[in-house]
Amino acid sequence: MEHFYTIQGEGYNTGRAAYFLRLGGCDVGCVWCDVKESWDAEAHPRVAIADMVAAVTSYPGRNAVITGGEPLMHDLTQLTSALKEAGCQTWIETSGAYPLSGQWDWICVSPKKFKAPLLQVLAEAHELKVVVFNKSDFKWAEEHAAQVGDNCRLYLQPEWSKAAAMTPLIIDYVKANPRWQVSLQTHKYLDIP
Repeated sequence: MEHFYTIQGEGYNTGRAAYFLRLGGCDVGCVWCDVKESWDAEAHPRVAIADMVAAVTSYPGRNAVITGGEPLMHDLTQLTSALKEAGCQTWIETSGAYPLSGQWDWICVSPKKFKAPLLQVLAEAHELKVVVFNKSDFKWAEEHAAQVGDNCRLYLQPEWSKAAAMTPLIIDYVKANPRWQVSLQTHKYLDIP
């Protein structure tokens, strides 16, 4: 759907240079999605893997973030193999609603209520990033935290339009439950993609 070189704005890798490959197609249907134009895969032209790798490697950073939409609607084996061969780190941002494919250095699962994540994807997650839209999301976050591995990093991130109301609640929650960390959409504060 789109691709660009920027700074990772969320989660564990916040602040690091990264090339984003946003794939078209998503049937998860989050009402607060900020890239709804990604949902229809057919609305976006196909791009050759070699062209994606060339775009990523034309910049000095070697962190490739595969996101969407929902990237795991696609078999990512060939894309990640080509990126790895080119010396790139491969990071994915997924809802976890589809089986994992590809070779990953970092797996961020951001589960959505609209389509449940698969247990096998949660088990592989390096990072669980729960978007907090309302107070009930804390309980929902804990339910998913119980399904990830012991070394998985846990993040609570306010949904952007509710940040003023949810951020103070997240701060209090993290102070009371210090295994969690706060994640902010720093790219929005920095006014970058």
